[in-house]
Amino acid sequence: MLVTVDIGNTNITIGIFDKDDLIGTYRLTTKVRRTSDEYGFMLKNFLDRSNVHEKQIDAVIVSSVVPKVMHSFTNGIKKFVGIEPLIVGPGVKSGISVQLENPRNVGADRIADCAGAFNEYGGPILVADFGTATTYDYVDENGCFKAGAIGVGIETGVNALWGQTAQLPEIEIKRPKTILARNTQTEMQAGVFYQFLGGVEYTIAQFKKEVGKDMKVIATGGLGRIVCSYTKSIDVYDPNLIFKGLKVIYEKNKD
Repeated sequence: MLVTVDIGNTNITIGIFDKDDLIGTYRLTTKVRRTSDEYGFMLKNFLDRSNVHEKQIDAVIVSSVVPKVMHSFTNGIKKFVGIEPLIVGPGVKSGISVQLENPRNVGADRIADCAGAFNEYGGPILVADFGTATTYDYVDENGCFKAGAIGVGIETGVNALWGQTAQLPEIEIKRPKTILARNTQTEMQAGVFYQFLGGVEYTIAQFKKEVGKDMKVIATGGLGRIVCSYTKSIDVYDPNLIFKGLKVIYEKNKD
């Protein structure tokens, strides 16, 4: 069995594979001050929830964009699972050739997303990840990561909106019944949703225009559900893409 872990700025997501079957997915809040015992105990609880004993785990692979969490988290894995995890980073084979100006600056989560998308859907592809930030990564038909764009995540933007304005309330992020809103809460929902949706569609169109060819658009990330049902610009919404990508990377490095 394989445990795949993605440590993001907001959440840590965990996927458990029994061979090729994803048998459990879990999410917890990223907190720098948690101890190795806390992380290890949580991971053991997730394994128990999936009826998996830690002795059944063959390997753990981790991608992370939060260096401060890594010491505690990896020590928790070693202590409670008894395995040295594989960390996605420079020198680890992914099947993706990163051809940006500074490949070492590309987040491990983005590389894993691209590896999963290219393995599952082929290329050329545009991978849109709707998380704390919104990222767009273009991978050509040869598996070369050629270009990307990074924007504000929808929840990050909304938090700034009500955090910087004294009279605007917190809102649920969703598509309102109409853009012809008549109260502050619905006005905010309409403005946030349609502004974000329009930005997503324009960004995808611009990628296709400048690349000069059509491509399949794969979306992932927890906030992707908010927009993916309301646009024809996105071909596939795959919430488990990061786990698939980490599994691909593990398979290429397990020997």
